[in-house]
Amino acid sequence: MKKRRFWTIAGFFLLVGLAALAAVLILGRGREKEPEFLTARVVRRDIGSTVIATGIVKPMVGAEVKVGSRVSGVVRKLRAQIGDHVEAGQIIAELDDAELRAKLNQAVAAQSKSEADLEYSRSNVIRLRSLFEKDYVSMQELDQAETALKVAEAQVEQARANVEMSRVQLEYARITTPVPGVIASISTQEGETIAASFAAPTFVNIIDLDRLEVQAYVDETDIGRIREGQEAAFTVDTYADTDFQGRVTAIHPKAVIQDNVVNYIVTIEITDAQGRTLRPEMTANVTVFLEVRKGALTVPAAAVSRSGGERFVTVLEDGRKERRTVKVGWRDGGYLEILEGLTEGETVVIVE
Repeated sequence: MKKRRFWTIAGFFLLVGLAALAAVLILGRGREKEPEFLTARVVRRDIGSTVIATGIVKPMVGAEVKVGSRVSGVVRKLRAQIGDHVEAGQIIAELDDAELRAKLNQAVAAQSKSEADLEYSRSNVIRLRSLFEKDYVSMQELDQAETALKVAEAQVEQARANVEMSRVQLEYARITTPVPGVIASISTQEGETIAASFAAPTFVNIIDLDRLEVQAYVDETDIGRIREGQEAAFTVDTYADTDFQGRVTAIHPKAVIQDNVVNYIVTIEITDAQGRTLRPEMTANVTVFLEVRKGALTVPAAAVSRSGGERFVTVLEDGRKERRTVKVGWRDGGYLEILEGLTEGETVVIVE
């Protein structure tokens, strides 16, 4: 009796285990048959048409200045280093001015002599006029004295001009900055002798970092849609999380051809630097905003597939899938505008 009861109990638990195993297998197969997928609603949103381009941060015209010397001489003192911020009129270098000061002294002495000669000529003319009235001197002698007076007057003017020129030359021994900015490069050093001939030798390059712009290279297929005044945004690698704002100010008429690709340079004024310091030659990822459509019907771009030249989506309705052909419009980021084929509120399947 004990053995029979044992086998009866063992058989019962065995049946229960087999039944549980069968249930697990059946449920598992049921889940495998039910596919998992993502869905999204057809909604209205504002979308914009954009042009994407790569550009470079450049100084504006007049924002980069090469400062040189107008006179020859030895660099006595260099008062600037690369990276220094300078103001307009600030002295950045001084030349040895001993020779220039000597020339100024010579010019001043020559002016004094010419002024003394002028006073003598005036007095002589006055004296001869008085004698001429008394017939003590001839007209020829008076004419010669008056001519000498005019020559003396001209010599004084020339001497004064020479003094002014010498003073200007002396001022040139002090090299000053014409614009505010940052010292970008220095091409001389203390003790070096420079020779100024037809072209002034460059001392330093100064860049005004507040006067930068972006030159974007726009593909020829998109350049026809670019207009002056359009808003733009760009990022640079060093501030990847910052969107800088700008505005299209010019479109260069001449194409730039690189690797058989035709691009046109579009100049973008930086309207908001977001408190960051931009520098020339930074690479910029530019987006030009063409126009905005308000309340456009949109779906995620991943929900739209293409087959045989047509675009279609999979609509989910009452648990059933329905393939439907659609007509699309603009693309804005990860969304596509739907012109025909869907209505607001419907659910579409996102294709992974």
